[in-house]
Amino acid sequence: MSDQEKLAMLEEIMDIDEGSLTPDDILADYPEWDSIATLSYIAMLDSDFHKMIKGDVVKAFIKVQDAMDLME
Repeated sequence: MSDQEKLAMLEEIMDIDEGSLTPDDILADYPEWDSIATLSYIAMLDSDFHKMIKGDVVKAFIKVQDAMDLME
């Protein structure tokens, strides 16, 4: 999966315009990165990537790249 595809998935989860995110963006700068987005991200990892993670892992993310790194 390309970085652009990963970014598009995150943008969809956060309900923001396509092309809005870059890997170096700080997630805390986006109010859309909220508890609903976090739960959606965890569910997406489970369904699309067959990975189970806890919310604490996601809460520790700083940059968009941190979220992208688990999308493999």
